[in-house]
Amino acid sequence: MEKKTETLEHFKTAIGSTVKSLSNSENIEIIFGNQNTKIKKNTIRLPDIEKIDNKVNFKQIRALADSESLKIRFSNLKTYKLYEPKGNISKKLYKIAEKIRYEKLGSDKFIGVKNNIQQYYEERLNSLDLKSSEDKITESFENFLRENFFNFKNNKDLNKRLKIYKKDLNENFKNKIKELNNLTIDQKKYNSLISSLISKMNLDESLKDDEKKNEENKDEKPQKPQNQEQKTDKQEQEQQEMSIESGVPDLEQQTKESDQDGEEIQIEDNSKKDFRKNIKNNLGDSKYKVYTEEFDEIIKAENLESEEELNRLRKNLDQQLLQLKNFISKLANKLQRKLLAKQNRSWNFDLEEGLLDTSKLPRIIMDPFNSLSFKKEKDIEFKDTLVTILIDNSGSMRGKPISVAAICADILSRTLERCSVKVEILGFTTKHWKGGSSREKWMKNNKPSIPGRLNDLRHIIYKSADTPWRQGKNNMGLMLKEGLLKENIDGEALKWAYGKMFKRKEERKILMVISDGAPVDDSTLSTNSSDYLEANLKNTVKWIENKTDIELLAIGIGHDVTRYYKQAIKITDVHDLGDVMINQLTDLFVQKGKKTLH
Repeated sequence: MEKKTETLEHFKTAIGSTVKSLSNSENIEIIFGNQNTKIKKNTIRLPDIEKIDNKVNFKQIRALADSESLKIRFSNLKTYKLYEPKGNISKKLYKIAEKIRYEKLGSDKFIGVKNNIQQYYEERLNSLDLKSSEDKITESFENFLRENFFNFKNNKDLNKRLKIYKKDLNENFKNKIKELNNLTIDQKKYNSLISSLISKMNLDESLKDDEKKNEENKDEKPQKPQNQEQKTDKQEQEQQEMSIESGVPDLEQQTKESDQDGEEIQIEDNSKKDFRKNIKNNLGDSKYKVYTEEFDEIIKAENLESEEELNRLRKNLDQQLLQLKNFISKLANKLQRKLLAKQNRSWNFDLEEGLLDTSKLPRIIMDPFNSLSFKKEKDIEFKDTLVTILIDNSGSMRGKPISVAAICADILSRTLERCSVKVEILGFTTKHWKGGSSREKWMKNNKPSIPGRLNDLRHIIYKSADTPWRQGKNNMGLMLKEGLLKENIDGEALKWAYGKMFKRKEERKILMVISDGAPVDDSTLSTNSSDYLEANLKNTVKWIENKTDIELLAIGIGHDVTRYYKQAIKITDVHDLGDVMINQLTDLFVQKGKKTLH
């Protein structure tokens, strides 16, 4: 009995530590069971730990604790309430969708969390009891989202039972799933879209019609005895107390009015401000807004031009590479030598176990009483690393700057790939000059004042992190395409690059920005304040530098960008770009990684 008590106490301690780490807050109180305790802010209630008696129960509690921690970390209650749809069923689906969002963010970042949540969901499906239409709708909805967000594989029996409902969901959501997946990091946009999609389904009205028909059918049947009616009422009450999300006593129901009064959970530790607030505030900039995202695009380079044209552009880039052959070989060899030299030097010596250190054998021969010495290779700091190169594709980069940027990105990709470092190459510009379709829409709507960003973004993926250089090399030539380079809206490009990096599992992430100055978009600046885009860039950079674990550095071509970035280099001759990029990266690999703040 004492051993069990001791085990449970250890488990409680472990859960407490995990919750504080995942929620990114020290001020979390955990209550096990239905204690008559007034629920305060930052409180998580979990099932009674004294009653658990098998591994499945332990896994369930771990999964529930993980989920609630992620909710505190990633879900802003005021934003959630702002977009909550009307209707009982719609609210339940909206709640499920938000849970999927913050669990997806946590699962992408922590593999252990992903396993806990998935295993628990699988266990829950085994005991699923779909009696009412409402149960079938909510469970089908959660299952549908988990299939699409987590690549969850159902068994045939469950698919058969949920087939009718999921067919309807596919029709309503199939064209929006990818967009929702991309919006998980932005709660405001995600909640807005999911609420709109759920509301359009009119589920509450449909369910009322079904219930009305059932009531009419009941009226034609003999009445049940009174005591049987009372029993049914009690069963219904018990059902309502069960969580729609988990099938166990609702963890959130005990927080009652703390969720209903719209209060936001506060974290007292000012050095680690709630991550959720920053997401709501557009990465630290609540004043920045976008008139419409309807015409924006994120597109792979290979989808912008034909294969034949990309081959032609690549040959053009290769011609320029030939002219810089000696210069480029020197840079590539320099980076590789530095990284591999560091790799070879990474050993811990004078250990009691590991590989035998043969260099110390002479001392054993001289004195047999000396103990053997062992060594172990250190974990290579850059082994699990992602480098994202974000290149300004604006018109002012035309000519030599964009050619050298493309060449250097190409060389870095090749070289770092040999050293087991993942490289992603991105570009940012706009689809049109002078505002494009966004401006046309604004003009048709009587030109409202201070519209915010007023142009159509074009964000280009030249090479994704998981694509080998050989497969993506032709895409680099696209930067030389006439007519591609237009305006530059840097703040939103940084937010996009950050969002992509956040979802990656690499331990170390480095974002290198290559630009030739301040953000410029005539359409936006002519309808807002003159520093509108510049202020957004400063706020976005400040947020990434201070609140994330991404290491951000910038290279300004012909312009000083230190007024935006803490770690920045200015170059006057574009031929210096390659050398600067190599030196900056090698210096980073020598330094220790930045401390995680969010």
